[in-house]
Amino acid sequence: MRSDISTAQDTSSPGPGLGAVSPAAVRVEERTLTFEGFAYHCRVVHQDRPQTEPLVLLGGSSQNRYAWLRHEKWLADHCTTVTVDLPGYGAADFLPVRHGIDFLAANVRHMLEELAMPRVNLVGSCFGGAIAVRFAQQYPGHVAKLGLVGMTKVIPDDYAHAVPRWARMLEQGDRAGIAAELVERFMSPAGTGAVRKHQVVSRLLLRQFLAQSDDELRMSVEHNARLMSHDWYRDEPLPPVPSLVFTGEYDTLCTPAMGREVADALPAAAFTTIKEADHLAPVERMEEFSDLVIRFCTHKPLSGLPYCNPIETLGTAVQRPLVPGPAGRSDAAPTVR
Repeated sequence: MRSDISTAQDTSSPGPGLGAVSPAAVRVEERTLTFEGFAYHCRVVHQDRPQTEPLVLLGGSSQNRYAWLRHEKWLADHCTTVTVDLPGYGAADFLPVRHGIDFLAANVRHMLEELAMPRVNLVGSCFGGAIAVRFAQQYPGHVAKLGLVGMTKVIPDDYAHAVPRWARMLEQGDRAGIAAELVERFMSPAGTGAVRKHQVVSRLLLRQFLAQSDDELRMSVEHNARLMSHDWYRDEPLPPVPSLVFTGEYDTLCTPAMGREVADALPAAAFTTIKEADHLAPVERMEEFSDLVIRFCTHKPLSGLPYCNPIETLGTAVQRPLVPGPAGRSDAAPTVR
């Protein structure tokens, strides 16, 4: 799903989280690689004194490897961070629709082999979450921890029904109409709840969609065709690694209920929602998103965070408590080590 924005104003200020990046502690490397004849690009922010395995971020389909630049000051102080333009996205080569999520998961493995990173913390946002799940299913030995943001087991019906209409609108040259619909789809509607930076992110998202080049639009059309032509999620075994599933509390695209279904399909997972955020929580609450990811990756406590709702423990291997918490779920934090 096209769900994430690659630029946003950084209005956050240093807070009481896990700390900001020290410029002397990192070095940045840009790599151009080729997989099965398709060129792609990755950005590696190296941390010479990491506290955990490298962190690989797989963004939504509108994100490129630079979409996480403003997050780096919170992330890269703790571990090496990798972002990527996979084939079909960002500045990478165009990827024909016949290549689906299996291909992209295999491409991630190729990248890790090229970077000599045998085991990583893998975090996927929306479409990146679908790739992360497939990667974990097919290459479980490479995953130390798994994080999923704004993820669902099924593509929402209203999105699937809109794809053919968007293709027709594009043929008719109605870019403005498509852009307006996409903003409405990914941002929570008025009256849902208070969302940080809702207006500014809505404007930036609209601007991003309207500014797409012809090549970017071609990739977008192919991306939607890929979603409709390949399995989004498969009910296959997942590795029993520490897992975290979360989204904004007002996410109306991939709702918290959908996120709980994803967490329930994992062997054991922490589930939570970020307060005052919707589907674009990584942009609306950058510092809080980064703090939560780093806490998860470095075994810090997840319960009692002021920006999150209570932690729920879910999963196929988790015994349900005798006394349920909110919505019938436990509020006890899972073991994430």
